[in-house]
Amino acid sequence: MVFSSIAFLGLFLPIAFIAYYLTPRTWRNFTLALASIIFYAWGEPRFLLLMIVSVAVNFRLAIAIEKAQHRLRTVGIGVAYNLFVLGVFKYSGFVVENINVLLTSFGLKPWVVHHLPLPIGISFYTFHAISYLVDIYRRNAKPSRNIVDYCLYITMFPQLVAGPIVRYKDIQHQLRERVSTIDDISAGALRFTLGLAKKVLIANQLALIADTGFNIPTGDLAPSVAWFSLLCYTLQIYFDFSGYSDMAIGLARMFGFRFPENFNYPYSATSMQDFWRRWHISLSTWFRDYVYIPLGGNKGGATETLRNLWIVFLLTGFWHGATWNFVLWGAAHGALLTLEKVIPENAFSRTIAWRMLRHAYVVLAVMLTWVLFRCDTLGHAGAYFEALLGLTSPASPAISMATLFAPHLGWLIPAAMILSVGAYPWTLARAMPVRTWLAARNLDGFVAAAFVAPTLILAAMSMALDQYNPFIYFRF
Repeated sequence: MVFSSIAFLGLFLPIAFIAYYLTPRTWRNFTLALASIIFYAWGEPRFLLLMIVSVAVNFRLAIAIEKAQHRLRTVGIGVAYNLFVLGVFKYSGFVVENINVLLTSFGLKPWVVHHLPLPIGISFYTFHAISYLVDIYRRNAKPSRNIVDYCLYITMFPQLVAGPIVRYKDIQHQLRERVSTIDDISAGALRFTLGLAKKVLIANQLALIADTGFNIPTGDLAPSVAWFSLLCYTLQIYFDFSGYSDMAIGLARMFGFRFPENFNYPYSATSMQDFWRRWHISLSTWFRDYVYIPLGGNKGGATETLRNLWIVFLLTGFWHGATWNFVLWGAAHGALLTLEKVIPENAFSRTIAWRMLRHAYVVLAVMLTWVLFRCDTLGHAGAYFEALLGLTSPASPAISMATLFAPHLGWLIPAAMILSVGAYPWTLARAMPVRTWLAARNLDGFVAAAFVAPTLILAAMSMALDQYNPFIYFRF
């Protein structure tokens, strides 16, 4: 079940919300945990037991870590267990495929192994579990003695299948005691609606163009169509994932939880380092705190710092998927960050012109690396790059720009580009006097409702018409 579906909006969410607030306060965690388990079982019943076993094992491991005489060994066992389960389901096929390449090159018989389906959300709830165990080991948090509270932390449906990755130490007090006011519920509903609009009204429309372009046989792909499809995908993946994060943060707020921000207008960045401070913030900070810093971070020399950086970005790419495309995507970002570290700044670096050039470079670099992210194979990615460079310009392309371009894209794409670089918070900041005036007269809620109602209606109409509704990060 996805948030942008009639089943979720019209059935699951209203029932879960009403049941939660009708439940006595001491039982609300149980109600929300039960609703989260039903949410997961609705979409992935085959692997519900796997997730429940993970909850039970990590609950006991955390308590054992606190009591253990050899705490490092115990946390090592816990981390190894979680990585083993993730590796079996997500990476075993990749490992076998690459071993078979070696075997066949030596004339040996390849292994025959059935590919395991990937459980939805396993990458996210595994990272939640690992951060929990490590924080217990570091004494940054106390292990939960209440299995319901810990189960809710892992399974909470707003963040279960696609993040953001929430640290236990950041919400442990909220799990035990939290206050949810009418203002929290209305603010959460507004945030959810913003995310739903991003997803349904922008990302889904752009996905039709992006998927059409990337599915064209590359020999029949015109350069103009390749660039236009890449532009649409660049905007799609941002509005798709940031929209889902907004929905998750809004839903959590409706139930009294405060989740950390996960996006901060990454396409406004002026360096790749700045980009990664803004894109999928919960993942980049997870790798920083649990991989980069334990490796030594930037406390060693330049060589050690670059080594640690490369390890992090290769792992970041591999986390996204078990293909060489994702590994190279991570390596490309590592290479760009390396270049930024070795190129010295100068007086020109502080000028507006240089800042604009750096912004253009970041956007172009991110767009080009998205090719590796979107294409299914290295061969597909290589051929797509050739199309972008005009090295394969077919005489009779499969689809022309005139066929691909629809009238509504003439305003949707410019609007998406403006919104993606921070037009919304810029507008809110400059409208602060008006917002203060409305709040003083208790009219701000009516204005928010005037936005929420038509947006929900438009989104519901789109979903009811069964329009294209993919979600990119369900792959991970």
